[in-house]
Amino acid sequence: MNPAEIVNKMYSHDGFSQWLGIKVDAISEGKCELSLTVRKEMLNGFGIAHGAIAYALADSALAFASNSHGRQSLSVDTSINHLEAAREGDKLIAKATENSLKNRFGLYTIEVFKEKTLIALFKGTVYRTDKEWQP
Repeated sequence: MNPAEIVNKMYSHDGFSQWLGIKVDAISEGKCELSLTVRKEMLNGFGIAHGAIAYALADSALAFASNSHGRQSLSVDTSINHLEAAREGDKLIAKATENSLKNRFGLYTIEVFKEKTLIALFKGTVYRTDKEWQP
């Protein structure tokens, strides 16, 4: 299966990413670009986007980028640095980049932007199983 077919299959079973309104803007082997628009129900008590929103967007980008090679991969370690706030109506864009791909592990960096401003930096490690994606 090619990367787009894998991501379409994953997304069709991913109710959470669908609920968030995540859009797949670009996908290729080891790379992914996703976006979403911050809605009122995504705000915290300060009236800014809850940190889990940027985290969830980046986590989905990690999942799609790491599975794009055709082997089912699962996150084993993730972390995020929140750099700027996002507000209702802001469009967030997550760009996943593959930093290292080995037989069993892959390392990725996901940058989350609000327009051209970097608002979060997410790092993730995935475990690559032996199971291949099937049509």
